Amino acid sequence: MRGSRIDSREIFAAEREIIIAHGEENYRLRLTSQNKLILTK
Repeated sequence: MRGSRIDSREIFAAEREIIIAHGEENYRLRLTSQNKLILTK
């Protein structure tokens, strides 16, 4: 695998949802109660 690797436990240590700014768009990355990731625009 190429590129940087970030453990999701670091991202979701304090929150269950983060906003990712990509260009002019915002994406929401959410951790569900079943420990799944959901990315929405």
